[in-house]
Amino acid sequence: MPVLLPPALEQSLDLLCCPTCGTHRLHPDRSALRCPTGHTFDVARHGYASLLTGNRATSGDDAAMVRARDRFLSTGMYAPIRQVVARLAADSAPEQATVVDVGCGTGYYLAGVLDQLPGARGLGLDTSVRALRSAARVHERAAAAAWDVFRPFPLAGGVADVVLDVFAPRNPAEFHRVLRSTGRLIVVRPTGRHLAELRGQLPAMVTIDPAKEQRLHRALDPFFEATVTARVEYPTPLAKLEALDLVAMTPSARHVSRADLNDAGLPPDRVTVSVLATTYQPR
Repeated sequence: MPVLLPPALEQSLDLLCCPTCGTHRLHPDRSALRCPTGHTFDVARHGYASLLTGNRATSGDDAAMVRARDRFLSTGMYAPIRQVVARLAADSAPEQATVVDVGCGTGYYLAGVLDQLPGARGLGLDTSVRALRSAARVHERAAAAAWDVFRPFPLAGGVADVVLDVFAPRNPAEFHRVLRSTGRLIVVRPTGRHLAELRGQLPAMVTIDPAKEQRLHRALDPFFEATVTARVEYPTPLAKLEALDLVAMTPSARHVSRADLNDAGLPPDRVTVSVLATTYQPR
């Protein structure tokens, strides 16, 4: 049976360009998207568009990481971060905004923004097909597509009112290209205090580079000017199963073994969540 396009994806087709041609728009063709020259891209039965071409990215979250992320985010421990992202987006976006979430994962933060902006539509991009299965269904106004953040985006120029980059890799030139001149980029990244108590017990966890802020500034400064920065910092209780999921949903899962987790014993009773969320305007 042909797969009909999800309504949110169909309503986002005006944003998309053929990844092969780079210019032609895509139109629906039963269970696929096609450009006028014949390049065709499948729409998965889970609802996301498979736009990746050539060598496939392999760094996306696997099934175990996605399950861990779903369980952890469902606890609400990162809800204050989502609330701040949604507020920053609402403060800078028009009522009928187009929101692009780059490295969207399961769509947790995109859904929070769309809840805050009842007239907005969203598009999430990620390399992980496992995460995209959730992102394509996370909100009735959210579409999703498989794409690699380090490659030129399969999007027309100047189509986005908000670009989200939450704990995700960055492509400043492409962020700038797809944003309208009045649009805003919102970047969320951890501070050195983020999960410090847990990292103290698990030295194999990925560390936070103390020069991260300087590198971020150097990368974004040619394209963007910071306008607002919010620090989100709070202590939160952490049970053992939650600690396991917190490690398993991040790149640390590739560096911390089950033996490391067992040797660490009980996690700290509380951990510090500490991130910076900054809104940038295009130069």
